[in-house]
Amino acid sequence: MRLHLNENTAGCSPTVVEALRQLGRPEAGFYPDYDDARQAVARHFGVPAAYVVLTNGLDEGILAACASAFRDRSGGVPETLGVVPAFDMYEVFTNALGGRMVTVPTGEGFTTPLEELRKAVTQRTRIAFLANPHNPSGVSVPLQALRNFAQAIAPAILFVDEAYADFSGETLIDRELFDARPSLLVGRTFSKAYGIAGLRVGAVLGHPSTLAPLREVVPPYSLNAWATAAVPVAIADGAYRDWYVAQAAESRALLTAACERLKLQTWPSSANFALVRVGSGIARVIAALAATGIRVRDRSREPGCEGCIRITAGIVDDTRRLIAGLEEAVCDARR
Repeated sequence: MRLHLNENTAGCSPTVVEALRQLGRPEAGFYPDYDDARQAVARHFGVPAAYVVLTNGLDEGILAACASAFRDRSGGVPETLGVVPAFDMYEVFTNALGGRMVTVPTGEGFTTPLEELRKAVTQRTRIAFLANPHNPSGVSVPLQALRNFAQAIAPAILFVDEAYADFSGETLIDRELFDARPSLLVGRTFSKAYGIAGLRVGAVLGHPSTLAPLREVVPPYSLNAWATAAVPVAIADGAYRDWYVAQAAESRALLTAACERLKLQTWPSSANFALVRVGSGIARVIAALAATGIRVRDRSREPGCEGCIRITAGIVDDTRRLIAGLEEAVCDARR
């Protein structure tokens, strides 16, 4: 049971598998046409196609945003801005492209300290990266606060990573907002709720003028033919996506209740995972779960996450098995 990477633990929709089975030698031999995929994504999010850049997973979108923004080095080493703990690729890509990431600790309960972040903005700040819901806690940021923050730090870009927005049901994606806040970019992925992580499909949405530099960075044909064929079909099967989102919500509730019984600290997650503080016996808990074939993510080395593991909330049957294993592992670690 892969409960450590926040994937869709049920896999993709059966309709996606059927669509992929129709592909053959021509699709492998020719460069793919992105028009259908881009239009499907645009319709899904309710914006024109010009407001969408398709990327090889959301990771490529984050990398492209950094690369395009870092072209301006007139003020010295370009900087990105974010919180800790956070998705580590923001800093990895910043460093890889010769920038520097400035970080601010999250507030109590992993709240996002927007005022402290605003004060940390300098002339070198190119992008602020914020995930909503936050990773690794799953705590959400109010949308209006993010809208205000985008305006406050402009012309620096606010890149809101909405990798888990399908589970929270909240999004900043809106054409009128992009027109009013051209410095706002929103990243989405089809790896989580849609179950095509292995095919690597993401998107960055924003005003066309802000996306133009990203288009110059994203390589042509960075999505392969199978990914391009899969994403419109995955989007079209809304019933499958809704089923998995419901499974994740029920699993989250079951996991939260189990943590209360076991007196383990957790936080109100809006994503398809939960951060759980199992304490000083964390190594024994992780090892005990691994011995039963259950993998969870050790986040204990990150600020504010001491003694914490992150657990994917996916299929309910898997979660029940996880809870049984967690109960036994925690009790053993406390002896």
